[in-house]
Amino acid sequence: MRNLIRKALVTEITSEKMVLKEGAETSESLKYHINEGLTLSENVYRIYSDEFFNLINEVRNLYDLGLIHLNEEDKWIVNTDIGKTAVFEGETVWLDMPFEVEDDEMVNEAEYRGRKVNLNSPFRTPGGPKKFAVYVKTPSGNVKIVRFGDPNLRVRNNNPGARKSFRARHKCDTKKDKTKAGYWSCNVARYRKKLGIKSSSPW
Repeated sequence: MRNLIRKALVTEITSEKMVLKEGAETSESLKYHINEGLTLSENVYRIYSDEFFNLINEVRNLYDLGLIHLNEEDKWIVNTDIGKTAVFEGETVWLDMPFEVEDDEMVNEAEYRGRKVNLNSPFRTPGGPKKFAVYVKTPSGNVKIVRFGDPNLRVRNNNPGARKSFRARHKCDTKKDKTKAGYWSCNVARYRKKLGIKSSSPW
């Protein structure tokens, strides 16, 4: 009986699709996703393409206006800066899109207690006291280390029930401050390859 209940809960969570309010205008791209029962996290467009980001921005705008219902994973996407841009050293770049670093290349380097560290790049800490840590810069310009994750628990974000429970308990939709452990705990799956996490699903 317990397995049947668990299976029913998982099915309910994963089958929750995008639902538009009556009268909301959409692009052909979003209409296709809704008609096919695809969620925003199942975006059919090539990652980093204009179409990929345009769909996210469209859904974000509709969500902000209260014109579309989203599941927990899609809410996580629209509450990030994915799809937004900024100018960095004269070049327009996409925000909130992690990328892989090869050959230990140092990106966004800073100094912490006399040694060079890589900012906003979480790493495992086998010696504890937490599972992971990350160096960040505070609003005052100082560099600090943020430790997060229970070393006695594994990341179970591939389990829809555990994922939904975690996000609700930790109020992940409100975690925006990168100098706090809660932000990194809620967003740890974005760095899954670096940290050896199997699932790409967000908490």
